[in-house]
Amino acid sequence: MSTTTLDTPAAATDKTPAVPARRARRRGRRSPVATLLTHGALIVASLIALFPIAWLIFLSLGPDKDDYLHPERILDTATLSNYSFVLLHTNFFNWLASTLIVSLGTTVIGVLFAATTGYAVSRMRFPGYRKFMWILLVTQMFPVAVLMVPMYEILSELGLIDSYGGLILIYCTTAVPYCAWLLKGYFDTIPVEIDEAGRVDGLSPFGTFARLILPLARPGLAVAAFYTCITAWGEVAFASVFLLDDTKYTFAVGLQSFISEHDAQRHYMAAAAVLIAVPISALFYLVQKNLVTGLTAGGTKG
Repeated sequence: MSTTTLDTPAAATDKTPAVPARRARRRGRRSPVATLLTHGALIVASLIALFPIAWLIFLSLGPDKDDYLHPERILDTATLSNYSFVLLHTNFFNWLASTLIVSLGTTVIGVLFAATTGYAVSRMRFPGYRKFMWILLVTQMFPVAVLMVPMYEILSELGLIDSYGGLILIYCTTAVPYCAWLLKGYFDTIPVEIDEAGRVDGLSPFGTFARLILPLARPGLAVAAFYTCITAWGEVAFASVFLLDDTKYTFAVGLQSFISEHDAQRHYMAAAAVLIAVPISALFYLVQKNLVTGLTAGGTKG
């Protein structure tokens, strides 16, 4: 019995150069060109967003009201006298006190009503609860010009014209519907088992809400509080109509005192605007982490 052996060429004798395999790009990893374009677009967007702020600060350093027409003069004549004038020779601190009263009052009352409303709709199934949320949304569709006259009539009948309470009530009607929707979405992300555990431990529904749910909803509450506060802080239309006493003016209305029929003191307006932006910017810095957490968590359920 014979065997036949077949000679095969050795792999070592094959001198054909091997083609290197193309390295696969990791999933989610951008190419250098895409990264460069993304960073370039973000830089341009940041410059566009920061330019008005920088321009306002620059104009606030000009000593003359017409320096905005000749901004090149400001570089040689920059001064902080506009800030000292606003602080010492205007009702700036009265405006600050009024704005704090209105903003904090609106924030506390508005977030309280929005939180209880959002929790009730998230957990309780009463007749018409879905339509109720849509009705809240519909209230946001009416422009200020349409609401101004009926609100003025209502506040006049209640004797709340030229009062902080009336302005807080008006602002709450604007902030509560939006914040209720926002907090309802955040409460949906909190497991229902926590409510059941509270009832097992003997807590009432309000006790469960106050002692268990609210601490877990702190990021969502921070978002609602910041939105409510900044809405009341910078609102102009309602405040200029419902506040008559110049000692009760908020910041937004106080800025109008720098504008007369024949003149506009723009350098003082710019300085006052910078001073007005400082407190709300500090507030944003303090709550920014909770803002990001609350905005992202409220958009999902599970």
